[in-house]
Amino acid sequence: MRIHDLDPENRPRERFLTTGPASLSPAELLAIILRSGTKNHNIVDTCNELIARVGLEKLCDVTISELQKTKGIGQAKAMQIVAIFELNKRLHYSRNQNKKIQAARDVFEYMTGRIPDEKKEHLFVLHLNTKNQIIKSELVSVGTLNASLIHPREVFKAAIRESAHAIILVHNHPSGDVEPSNADRQVTSLLKEASALIQIDLLDHIIIGNTGWFSFRENSLLA
Repeated sequence: MRIHDLDPENRPRERFLTTGPASLSPAELLAIILRSGTKNHNIVDTCNELIARVGLEKLCDVTISELQKTKGIGQAKAMQIVAIFELNKRLHYSRNQNKKIQAARDVFEYMTGRIPDEKKEHLFVLHLNTKNQIIKSELVSVGTLNASLIHPREVFKAAIRESAHAIILVHNHPSGDVEPSNADRQVTSLLKEASALIQIDLLDHIIIGNTGWFSFRENSLLA
């Protein structure tokens, strides 16, 4: 059935205007953005099939080529979908600019969407000013952490250049298990010693997973 064959009160655009976006399903919201379907497939059905196939939560990470595997989603519509989520990421970054860090939860929220490939470990350094506001975040390494591979020079180089008052280490565990490994503990100990010499405080080392985090400081592992 075509969208125009539906009663006006059941059409996504009309319902959006009369009852607001919250009344629409995810497929209907996406349909309003993509606008038109194909001759034999209306856009709401196409969006329902897409969401059923990839899952709503994973839609933000699907590539253009993967999106095009759904019938009715061509290159242009796939680009529209990717653009929506890219704008959302940038809005998140903008809102978190100069974010003040008061607890590990603040770091977890700040890092949401910032890890380019969650299948690999990424070590970030957050640079903070005297008000504990983030002035810069920097990706230092990609791959499993190892104290023999992480040199303090690489971690503190940008902090010195940015005149940071303190830093916070952040890295992800692709497995989702946020318990620190022996290598995580060794890296933390090494960088804590270096921070004392350089006089740029290492405030915390936070391991993040999909839905949670582990803070060395909040677990009394960073004196």
